[in-house]
Amino acid sequence: MSAPSDVSPILPDSASTAHEPSRSSSRLIYGAMALGGSWDLSALTDDDVATGFRALDAAAAAGLTEIDLADIYTAGKSESVVGQWLAERAGRRESVTLQTKAGIRIPGNTAADDAPMHYRLDEHTLRGGLEGSLTRLGVESVDRFLIHRWDPLADPTQVAAVLDQLVDDGLTAALGISNVSWHRIRGLQSHLRHPLEAVQVQLSLGHRDFVERQILWDHPEGSGVDFDESLLENCAAVGIQVQAWGALDQGRYTRSPQDSTDPATAELTAAIAAEIGTSAEAVALAWIMRLPQRIRPVIGTSNPERIVACAQALDVVDKLTHEHWYALLNSARGHNVP
Repeated sequence: MSAPSDVSPILPDSASTAHEPSRSSSRLIYGAMALGGSWDLSALTDDDVATGFRALDAAAAAGLTEIDLADIYTAGKSESVVGQWLAERAGRRESVTLQTKAGIRIPGNTAADDAPMHYRLDEHTLRGGLEGSLTRLGVESVDRFLIHRWDPLADPTQVAAVLDQLVDDGLTAALGISNVSWHRIRGLQSHLRHPLEAVQVQLSLGHRDFVERQILWDHPEGSGVDFDESLLENCAAVGIQVQAWGALDQGRYTRSPQDSTDPATAELTAAIAAEIGTSAEAVALAWIMRLPQRIRPVIGTSNPERIVACAQALDVVDKLTHEHWYALLNSARGHNVP
């Protein structure tokens, strides 16, 4: 695939090849958002730590050695759990990739109780957020640092200067951004000296506008579809990895049909899983991973059994046929593709 003509000139030479995780070969990323208990400033409990350790041990054993974090996750307690786990598991830091994010300001969490919910990308927020994460994780640097949400009030030139300095100072090895379009990625990269390595966006069988945009171009149904169709192809062309958060739709297609908001698709997912000889979670994840852009799902469960079920997706991507893929798409849509 050749790079679009409006892409390659803005990216540093180092971004011309795909960036793979520095310590992990798994396409799945373990999302630690659920670890640490409540999302307020209450103290971390022994039960929270024990639950987190069980989840992290299960993820590591299943080969999910890249961990996704953010300063807002359980008000920093998620990072504290991971930090304690790294400290108590000898040699584990050398075998995992750590990714964290900053930029979202939640009242009673990363912002004062009386503050509005907002985003901020000034130096104090980005550097302060990353330094706080490093303290909680007990490490000197992370492998990747992402802007969590774009702030419309942010000056891209100033944001880029802060991010570049964080890399120069050795606080992060690489940069990324989440919840943005290709236009925003391209614009920010034009001000950066260091390449953006990853973008994280919501993608799943339920949140599927990234597919609908491709098949409904110039079709009446496409008027209600909202996704930047250039993002996946352009990121693949220049080697920016795409990470999918919300990849399992909170179990929408992997619960029993009677417990699902889409029982027909949940039943179909279970039937395909039985045919292939795998879990429903693996089928739902393989549906995303079947796309040619090598999308990397983020797995956000603390249940060890579900983590193991998710990891099966690595072995069944090639077993999910063209017909399986479209059957799931048609079912989730509620009617056939045009």
